[in-house]
Amino acid sequence: MTIDPPQGDQRRPPPSSERTTHDGEDEGRAPGAVRSDPVYAALDLGTNNCRLLVARPSRNGFRVVDAFSRIVRLGEGFGSEKRLRPAAMQRTLDALKICRDKIAFRGVTRARFITTEACRAAVNGEEFLASVRQQTGLALEILDGREEAHLAAAGCAVLADRAAEDVIIFDIGGGSTEMVWLRGRQGHNQPTRQRIADWASLTVGVVTLAERHGGINVTPESFEAMVADASEHLAGFARSARRATEGANFHLLGTSGTVTTLAGLHLGLERYDRRQVDGLWMSDRQVETVLQTLLGMTYDQRAANGCIGAERADLVLPGCAIFEAIRRAFPSKRVRIADRGLREGILVELMTADGLWGEGGR
Repeated sequence: MTIDPPQGDQRRPPPSSERTTHDGEDEGRAPGAVRSDPVYAALDLGTNNCRLLVARPSRNGFRVVDAFSRIVRLGEGFGSEKRLRPAAMQRTLDALKICRDKIAFRGVTRARFITTEACRAAVNGEEFLASVRQQTGLALEILDGREEAHLAAAGCAVLADRAAEDVIIFDIGGGSTEMVWLRGRQGHNQPTRQRIADWASLTVGVVTLAERHGGINVTPESFEAMVADASEHLAGFARSARRATEGANFHLLGTSGTVTTLAGLHLGLERYDRRQVDGLWMSDRQVETVLQTLLGMTYDQRAANGCIGAERADLVLPGCAIFEAIRRAFPSKRVRIADRGLREGILVELMTADGLWGEGGR
């Protein structure tokens, strides 16, 4: 997979899959052989997922040489006591050990390892991260909401319509949802961080919403209750950023498992395919059609669907409820789907800081 560099065009990346390990540049090279070019890694430990991306810079941005993603549900049962549970921590440690081994095997020279809402809010978050460092050697940085929002924007801003004056970017996570008001048409030659007019990190995500309202048997009434819950968290940002919708060619830009799942269902994919989803445009009517289809599916039907699966069957409708709250707060005739986000934002910023794309980077 090749990711566009800062200020790149709007073309989709060439065929490949981020969900599989691949290294097209190294075919025929013996494992452990030394390379002179730098290798970058970004690790994102969220409330629901543990994700790793390893890449090398290229003329077209960067080329992914290894990737890993596992649903660990670190925030499972977080509840009112705000404590990470032993079983969830062990699942996460097991996934992080795989990440550590991949990082070592690929000879990573520059990296950033971050964690978000679960460790940010947990009373035993720091204790858990100390255990992670002791058992894996990985030192994870607890990201604050502002930095999380900015990195999410940096990872997918290249997909914003260059004709749009303003764009609302959203990243629906397990324990939080990041919102960014991005200035568009007048600021394409500026770093992404300088184009951010407003941002918010909402303490609502697919896991927290599912645990409050349930995600297995979802009725139209319980779905509306979830939308109302998410809307309360969104209200402050909706007021401060509402003027974004007045700009010419305004649109939404979403990055999360929720929106990529909706895109896969819209396309009728038997199995999820990043090549067809990343960069896809959907109209508001298309989104509404897929939402109604999902609401009509049973839990077993969702679990059996190749774009959802058993691990996410109880989380997809809570995610859709957050998306629906965003759509109601920021009405738009179209949304662009991004299968990229925090990890890509980390890689872009690391490579830009190293001067790999010259002047005018993010």
